[in-house]
Amino acid sequence: MKRTAAANWQGSGKEGHGTVSTQSTVLDGTQYSFNTRFADGIGTNPEELVGAAHAGCFTMKLSFVIGEYGLTAENIDTKATVTFENGAIPNIHLSVKASVPGMTAEQFAEAAQNAKANCPISKLLNTDITMDAELV
Repeated sequence: MKRTAAANWQGSGKEGHGTVSTQSTVLDGTQYSFNTRFADGIGTNPEELVGAAHAGCFTMKLSFVIGEYGLTAENIDTKATVTFENGAIPNIHLSVKASVPGMTAEQFAEAAQNAKANCPISKLLNTDITMDAELV
């Protein structure tokens, strides 16, 4: 399976502007610029998209790992905080809260660590990944 995404940029790094699009068209000419990356401009940025990809991948992987215990999550909420400093991403912090009937806190902690280590996006990233996981 292959998925595609594309970007277009016009102009200089600071004054220019660009768009990103995905094969699914969920992003279709979505604007990004210097201000959306380094200030509070309207649009997206690569770090936000990495965070969304990581949160989505981790959460789905966690649901599969929970299934290996013979259980099903009622709800899993994950927030990925991507730190962007000095032109690098030194850390991504995952904050996850889940409701899983019948799962112990110890089982959940093990499942969350498994998902963090083994989701494909975690494996792709060359950064420190930290996490807090709470069974609610």
